Order: sequence, then C-alpha cells, then structure tokens
Amino acid sequence: MDIQAAPTAGGVFVDGNRIAHAPYVSEPVPELAESATILRTPCGDGSMVWRRWGRGSPLVLLHGGTGSWRHWAGNIAELSRHYQVFAADAPGLGDSDMMHETPDITPESVSAIVADGLSRVLPEGARFDIIGFSFGAMVATHVAAMHGPRARSLTIVGPAALGFSRPAVPLEKVRNKQGAARYEANRKNLGMFMYADPGRITEQAVAIQDWNTVHARFKSKGFAGSTSLRDAAGRATARLTAVWGDGDVTAFPSIGARMESLRTTRPDAELRVIEGAGHWVAYEAAEAFTALALEILGDAEGT
Repeated sequence: MDIQAAPTAGGVFVDGNRIAHAPYVSEPVPELAESATILRTPCGDGSMVWRRWGRGSPLVLLHGGTGSWRHWAGNIAELSRHYQVFAADAPGLGDSDMMHETPDITPESVSAIVADGLSRVLPEGARFDIIGFSFGAMVATHVAAMHGPRARSLTIVGPAALGFSRPAVPLEKVRNKQGAARYEANRKNLGMFMYADPGRITEQAVAIQDWNTVHARFKSKGFAGSTSLRDAAGRATARLTAVWGDGDVTAFPSIGARMESLRTTRPDAELRVIEGAGHWVAYEAAEAFTALALEILGDAEGT
C-alpha cells in the first residue's frame, strides 16, 4: 500500500485511521514527515510503517531502540538527493504495530518481519544498501543475511550484540514527568547516552527523543549483550562497514575490542570513526556522518 502522508492535527492518517499508539505529541520534524510517502507492510495484527523519499537506487535506514525513523532526521534530506530512501519504524516502535509475542520475540523474529516488509516495498529483484543504528544495526545485519546478494552494502552504526555487556547508564524516567521537568529529563538522557557533547543538543533533538519515548512499546535492550549481530554478520555477504562516534558510551570495553569481535565472523569488516560524536552520531555529527555514508555507498557501487 502506497499513500501520500498528509499533515493533520492528530498525527498521520491512512485510510482515515491514525497510525499512532500514544497520545498526540507534536511532530518534531514536520517538513520531513510531510514530504514522505507512507507504505505499510504486515506486522502482528496490524502494520509496519515505512516512509520513502527520493529516487534512484534503494537505501534502507533502520533506527535504534526506543526510536523511530526520526533518528535519521539529520541525514534523509541529503541522502534522498542521491538515493531512494526507505526509513522504517521497527515493530513496536514509532507508528508500527507490535509483532506477535508468541512464540517469544527474538532478533530473528523481529528481523524476519522487517525483511519481509522490505521485499514488499522494494521494486521486485532490486538490490539495496542498508544502514542500521544501534538496535537497528542488529536488525539490519539479520536482514542483510536473509536477503543474501540483494544486499549490496551493510553499514552498522554504534552496533551492539557483539558479545559485550552494555555499560549501565542511569537514565532519568520520563513518562511520569510533564512540562519543564520532562524536557530536562529528555535533555539529560540525551547528554548521558546519545551525545558526546551535551552543548550540541538541539531543541529538535529533545523533541525527537520525547516523541520516540512516548511511542515506544517494544524494549530491545535485552538483545544488546548477545552475539546476535556478530553471528548474523557471518551469514551476510554484503560489504560491511562499522561506524562509531569516538565518544560513544555504549562502545564498551572499546571500539577496538568490538571490531575484534566482529572480525571473528567478518574479517573483511571495515571500521570508520567520527571524532567528537557520541552514540547518536548520525544526528550529533549529521554533516560528517552523511558525507561518510555517501562515501561508503559510493565505494560499494558496482559490487
């Protein structure tokens, strides 16, 4: 199903039904949201929601945990000048419905929904590039493995599920707060977990964080300490690049140790590091990240 998104007072509507799973929260990136084409694919008893911009070769973007497609808000406009960008809301996050919980939710079961949806939204037989952030990096790796040679390049950003426990970061509770207290809690969480330099946090970043938190129903944190990404990487044939901000607090015990783990299944994996950025490197250092992404995608062309 392919329907133009339209701005409304209560969120995005398709066939007269609101695609949202929480009280109304103002859209933090309205111009970008309104310029997207919305597509829906099966997920649980409802739909997984995708957004599409641009023309050309398909580029798939998968966001991080407790997130939505808005994790790529600083990159989509420029990327869509060169590629046809497909940005998903993962099952149970953003505007997408929850997946079935029986049998238990696993990285493979979540990724299978995304991989099936991708088959439905892409032109038949088209190859694609895929970039995943944090939890989305794990899903992207499974999707690339499931699609085999159709996946041309795989870029994993701030990845977990490489066999290391995630360091404990004491985040503020947000859902029980309103007004200035809620704003400050979101801002503090961004500074502690997502940014290297809290002074670079924007009003839009706080608004995106709040929107994502309100709409999140699925908790993916439990997958972070597994080896799920590392294992799936060994089954994927796509050209593989790992990207971190050098100030990423999740890169415990070190970026080097994580690359060493990744290379046990993908010795050919490349490493790129962006200086002065934290976990949400694609937003905190949007210009540098987008330029790097275009470089990586350009290098993969013809493979």
